[in-house]
Amino acid sequence: MPIQTAEELFLNELKDIYSAEKQSIRAYPRVTKKITSDDLREAVEQHLEQTKAQVERLDQVFETLGKKSGSKTCEAMKGLIEEAGELLDEIEQGPVLDAAIIGALQKMEHYEIASYGTAIAFAEAMEQDEIQQLLQQTLDEEKQTDERLTGVARDVNHEAISGDAEEEEDDEEEDDSEAEDDSEDEDDSEDEEDEEDEEEEEKPAKSSGRKTPAKKSAAKSSKK
Repeated sequence: MPIQTAEELFLNELKDIYSAEKQSIRAYPRVTKKITSDDLREAVEQHLEQTKAQVERLDQVFETLGKKSGSKTCEAMKGLIEEAGELLDEIEQGPVLDAAIIGALQKMEHYEIASYGTAIAFAEAMEQDEIQQLLQQTLDEEKQTDERLTGVARDVNHEAISGDAEEEEDDEEEDDSEAEDDSEDEDDSEDEEDEEDEEEEEKPAKSSGRKTPAKKSAAKSSKK
């Protein structure tokens, strides 16, 4: 059904937000299982409970408007969650994955912040004070969560970068060790070649002192 009025646009925005929040609630548990940072896990778990309360506020908004939340799917949030899922599958569990999760969560938060900001502007213009207050409460929580994730990211990113540096050092030590082994192998090979050469040189020297059958025969004839 095409949108023709500002009220319909407002309702469409609310349905989009409602879908986004519902999708987030379903996604957070899977994300939490992959987190290794205690601070990050606590932030996500607390925001999950916040999100459930935010959905309840949206139910109040729809009730106030006398409308149903509907079955609209927020394609933007769906895409962000799918992107986060790819990171969970591709990156090994640890600080680097934690850093990736923070980035993915903040993308989701920023989308919600923009969406609530738009809805609040409509509510204010339509003089829906109660709805505006409910939406503003949620917007404040989303901003606080975003700021908290930024704070957690400072420690997580530092740990991820430090881990990369240690891994590079380990790789360099391993390369040096392999180079030393190769050098030792080459030295051993050269020693073996030298020994073989010496043996070959000794053989003619030994054989030169022996008489061949032909020489023995010649010697007997001369005696006769």
